[in-house]
Amino acid sequence: MSAWLANSRFGAIGVYFARQSGAGAKGAGFLLAGILLFHVVFQAEISLATGFMEETWSRNLLNLMVTPLREVEYAAGVMLFGIAKLAMGVSVVAVMALVLFAFNITDVGLALIPIVAVLLLVGWAVGLLVIGLILRVGQGAEILAWGLLALVMPLSGVFYPVSALPGSLQPLSRALPTTHIFAAARTALTTGTVPWGNIAIGAAGSVVLAALCLAFLVRMLAVFRARGYISRHT
Repeated sequence: MSAWLANSRFGAIGVYFARQSGAGAKGAGFLLAGILLFHVVFQAEISLATGFMEETWSRNLLNLMVTPLREVEYAAGVMLFGIAKLAMGVSVVAVMALVLFAFNITDVGLALIPIVAVLLLVGWAVGLLVIGLILRVGQGAEILAWGLLALVMPLSGVFYPVSALPGSLQPLSRALPTTHIFAAARTALTTGTVPWGNIAIGAAGSVVLAALCLAFLVRMLAVFRARGYISRHT
């Protein structure tokens, strides 16, 4: 599976740039923007998921369940801490891109603000999904904290548009909100305008995804309590 994903990703990159004229500078900008923006969604997801997993690793989940701290308050705290870590991490990567490759992520323009906001929401939604799976399945699902987005990445057109993917994968790619957001970033880099159409589609899709993942987490938390799965983590 990992080899197939790698071949699909790099094959699609090659197909896309082979179709472009003067693809060198444009391709470098798309690649660097894709790396930086994917770092946003990945760090948002991983900070939320690992924040919860640290409670299971330290056998502190039972203590957390009996405290007066509400689930919403706990999640908000983990997200805020994750945003702080994300800001530091992305800042370092952005500075390195500027120093080593003369690429400034702010070239995306004002579109960068809604793009980052939507990617944060997608990352948190995937994090909620991973937490729900850990509550239901156990610690065997922890690998999904790192692996789930690895499946999403080649389908999201992080470095290339949907048209570069095999035809059988294009409908699935278009259903992902991340696909429209990365397309918006490329459009903003190329034209200097804010592609509100792509951003609106991505934002609507991310809201739906977040709602579904939240509902799934609430359901899994109820099952976790009703069936006494806390014994797995004590």
